[in-house]
Order: sequence, then C-alpha cells, then structure tokens
Amino acid sequence: MVEAKLNKKLIASQAGFITVHNYDEATREYLSSCVEYLAVGVGLPANSCVEIPGDKKAGSVLCRKPDDSAWHYLPDYRGQTVYSIETGEPKEITQPGDYPTGTTTAAPSTRFDVWNGSEWVTDSAAQQAAAVKEAEQTKSSLRSYANGFINEQQWPSRLALGRLSEEEKTAFNAWLDYLDALEAVDTSSAPEISWPAQPVE
Repeated sequence: MVEAKLNKKLIASQAGFITVHNYDEATREYLSSCVEYLAVGVGLPANSCVEIPGDKKAGSVLCRKPDDSAWHYLPDYRGQTVYSIETGEPKEITQPGDYPTGTTTAAPSTRFDVWNGSEWVTDSAAQQAAAVKEAEQTKSSLRSYANGFINEQQWPSRLALGRLSEEEKTAFNAWLDYLDALEAVDTSSAPEISWPAQPVE
C-alpha cells in the first residue's frame, strides 16, 4: 500500500493512502480514525488531521485545538447542571471544557438566595417582603370573594327591605364576621399567618 506524502500545506504531493483522525465540527472532540486515499493535489478531509490522538482519560475529552495545531484534553462536564451566580438560573453543560464563567455547581435552595462569593445565602429581607406581598394579594383575593358572594345573595338589599329569614341573617352575619377577621389579619407577619376559616356557603 503506497503511502501518500503531504507538503507543508497538507496537500498530497504523492498519491497514496494515509491514516487520518476525525473530530467533531462543533465540539472538536476526537471521533475516529480511518485510512483515506489521497490523489495528488488533494488535501485532508474536512475536520481531520494526521497527528495521532492520545489515549482516553477519565473525566476528560480529547479535542483538537481551535487553531488545529495539536490535540489537547478538556474537562468533560457535559450533562451536569450549573447555576448562574447572578440569577441562580440553571444551565445544562453541553460542550466540553471548563465550567462556564460566573457559574457554580451548587444549587440555590430558594429563589431569594444570593451568591456571596463562596456559597448561596438567603436574602431574608427579600424573602420576607415577597411573603408579605403574597399575603396581601391573598387577603385581597379572599376579601373580594367574600364581598362577591354576599352581593350575589343580595343580602344587603334584602335586609334593608326586611326580607331576610333568620337563617339568612345568621349566614350574612357569619360572612360579615369573616370579613372583619380578614381585615384584622396582619400581613407583616407573613408567612406565619393563620387565615380565618371561611363560612360554609
């Protein structure tokens, strides 16, 4: 089997066979080796080289350098999830290489965690403020529902006309007591809030 000879530009100056080593176009990781026939004036196939790749290493992947000058080992964290130290957003690693800048493998425990340079710490003030806001929204929603239910029964107008039965008056008062209890709820104590029980409809 005649061996091909290459010039400095890696173009065949003598036709023949040559072993080439292929790598992925995107990740540049080593894929396979094969024997190719090169005619005079023909260069190497795309994404291949003649330098022999090294052996596999656990936790690393063998890749071709961006300038195509040599093989080198890169850490292989693909499949792992890292978290932005700015936003806490997760991101799956899909490319070989070091962990992306500005990320950590530690997951934040709450959406109020902030990165202090070495670990996540919970911003208690922000967490409390969010809990209070959520409690205020809940209070408003419960109040709107209660008022809507009362008006749906037409209790206020029927009471003014003296057309409420004793049973209806009892129910009306129960809902008014419920509204009073809602107003008394201190949302600043969120999330430790004991909401009043809603009357049976």
